[in-house]
Amino acid sequence: MSHTIFNLRKSEDVAAKHGFGEQQEARFSGADLDAESTGVGLIRVKPGQRQPFAHRHDKAEEIYVVLSGSGKIRVDDEVHEIGEMDAIRLAPWVVRSMAAGDEGMEVLVFGPRHDSDGETMRNDFDDWGD
Repeated sequence: MSHTIFNLRKSEDVAAKHGFGEQQEARFSGADLDAESTGVGLIRVKPGQRQPFAHRHDKAEEIYVVLSGSGKIRVDDEVHEIGEMDAIRLAPWVVRSMAAGDEGMEVLVFGPRHDSDGETMRNDFDDWGD
């Protein structure tokens, strides 16, 4: 097939499926789009919440684009304020996690898809610059 059109909000919310629905929604649509090598996700961090875990990759560089709302992103030991239409490029090996402001934050994530490439870790950072 030469193309696929799919509404990202119709992908399964895997955050709710895995017990993280109070903090965020996470919809990964690569398979729904029949993508062979590109990953795409729609993340909604709920108002005043942090993502339940941090993660990094071995190979996949990712780009995050804030579609709406605002908050913070933690990249290794640095915390950055982010808002609507900010784009953040993340090298594979950096640990990343997000926290939403009072209105929540919706983020589009995309990059190459590599099987078994992600590593999750506890999101127990104490210093978010609050």
